[in-house]
Amino acid sequence: MNKADLCPACGARNNCTLADPRTADRACWCYSVSIDPAIIQDLPAELRNSACLCPRCAGVDAQLRAGNRPDS
Repeated sequence: MNKADLCPACGARNNCTLADPRTADRACWCYSVSIDPAIIQDLPAELRNSACLCPRCAGVDAQLRAGNRPDS
Protein backbone atom coordinates (compact mmCIF):
# COMPACT_ATOMS: atom_id res chain seq x y z
CA MET A 1 0.00 0.00 0.00
CA ASN A 2 1.33 3.41 -0.98
CA LYS A 3 1.78 6.18 1.57
CA ALA A 4 -0.32 9.28 0.80
CA ASP A 5 2.72 11.58 0.88
CA LEU A 6 4.72 9.53 -1.65
CA CYS A 7 4.37 9.35 -5.42
CA PRO A 8 2.96 5.95 -6.39
CA ALA A 9 5.06 5.95 -9.57
CA CYS A 10 8.56 6.69 -8.21
CA GLY A 11 8.29 6.78 -4.41
CA ALA A 12 9.52 10.39 -4.07
CA ARG A 13 7.68 12.93 -1.91
CA ASN A 14 4.68 14.22 -3.83
CA ASN A 15 4.29 17.50 -1.89
CA CYS A 16 0.56 16.86 -1.54
CA THR A 17 -0.90 19.33 0.94
CA LEU A 18 -3.89 17.07 1.50
CA ALA A 19 -1.64 14.25 2.72
CA ASP A 20 -0.22 16.43 5.51
CA PRO A 21 -2.62 17.17 8.40
CA ARG A 22 -0.85 20.52 8.96
CA THR A 23 -1.75 21.72 5.44
CA ALA A 24 -4.82 19.62 4.62
CA ASP A 25 -7.00 22.74 4.54
CA ARG A 26 -5.04 24.09 1.52
CA ALA A 27 -5.50 23.17 -2.12
CA CYS A 28 -2.90 20.78 -3.48
CA TRP A 29 -0.49 21.97 -6.18
CA CYS A 30 -2.15 19.53 -8.57
CA TYR A 31 -5.36 21.59 -8.54
CA SER A 32 -3.62 24.37 -10.49
CA VAL A 33 -2.03 22.34 -13.28
CA SER A 34 -3.17 20.21 -16.19
CA ILE A 35 -2.05 16.60 -15.97
CA ASP A 36 -2.25 14.65 -19.22
CA PRO A 37 -4.82 11.86 -18.67
CA ALA A 38 -2.50 9.48 -20.55
CA ILE A 39 0.01 9.75 -17.67
CA ILE A 40 -2.62 8.45 -15.26
CA GLN A 41 -3.71 5.73 -17.68
CA ASP A 42 -0.09 4.57 -18.06
CA LEU A 43 0.07 3.77 -14.34
CA PRO A 44 -0.75 0.22 -13.31
CA ALA A 45 -4.42 0.08 -12.24
CA GLU A 46 -3.50 -0.68 -8.63
CA LEU A 47 -1.52 2.59 -8.38
CA ARG A 48 -4.17 4.90 -9.84
CA ASN A 49 -6.00 7.01 -7.26
CA SER A 50 -3.78 5.72 -4.45
CA ALA A 51 -1.88 9.00 -3.91
CA CYS A 52 -0.82 12.13 -5.79
CA LEU A 53 1.94 11.80 -8.31
CA CYS A 54 4.99 13.98 -7.76
CA PRO A 55 5.30 16.96 -10.14
CA ARG A 56 8.02 15.19 -12.16
CA CYS A 57 6.00 12.02 -12.75
CA ALA A 58 2.88 14.11 -13.41
CA GLY A 59 4.83 15.93 -16.13
CA VAL A 60 4.03 19.40 -14.74
CA ASP A 61 7.40 20.73 -13.57
CA ALA A 62 7.37 23.41 -16.29
CA GLN A 63 3.83 24.49 -15.37
CA LEU A 64 4.81 24.90 -11.72
CA ARG A 65 7.97 26.82 -12.60
CA ALA A 66 5.85 29.13 -14.78
CA GLY A 67 3.96 30.23 -11.68
CA ASN A 68 0.85 28.08 -11.79
CA ARG A 69 1.42 27.00 -8.19
CA PRO A 70 -1.07 28.20 -5.57
CA ASP A 71 0.37 30.41 -2.83
CA SER A 72 1.63 28.45 0.14
